[in-house]
Amino acid sequence: MAHKGPEAPGGSGSSSSGRVVQLKNLVPAAMNNVNTTFIVVDKAASAPPPHGRADAREETCLALVADETAAVHFLLWGAECDAFEPGDIVRLTDGIFSYHRGPNSLVLRAGRRGRTEKVGEFTTLFVETPNMSEVKWARDPGDPKRMVQEAVVSPHSQVFKPLQ
Repeated sequence: MAHKGPEAPGGSGSSSSGRVVQLKNLVPAAMNNVNTTFIVVDKAASAPPPHGRADAREETCLALVADETAAVHFLLWGAECDAFEPGDIVRLTDGIFSYHRGPNSLVLRAGRRGRTEKVGEFTTLFVETPNMSEVKWARDPGDPKRMVQEAVVSPHSQVFKPLQ
């Protein structure tokens, strides 16, 4: 099952590099350039769009996803909320790792240009730490366009309890 957001004007919807990124190497950016594969470890209940927000048209839900190097919070939109369940292996193409609704809500998501696709079930190794959504980032003093890890807020997700 594939889900693709609408094309942006003038955009092809695919990243120029196509390079696969391990979750431990995610860095916040305002670009759709994350290509990765992960397993859905846990998923929270769907949340309806906030009342009174003209720009919020679809429900969202948060999932904990992981690969063999790290975990991260993944924001699902609309039909994605019902399309993916814990245990699903998902390929993300042209995703974005950025802040969503506040400075402390760092999530991986498909965004408007990205695409999510279920590619398997229950057949991959993964770790729950570090959780890249629980890392505090700061601008690199030597290169203000670049973000660097400043501190680890929590080694595990503060939203989802660790598996036993």
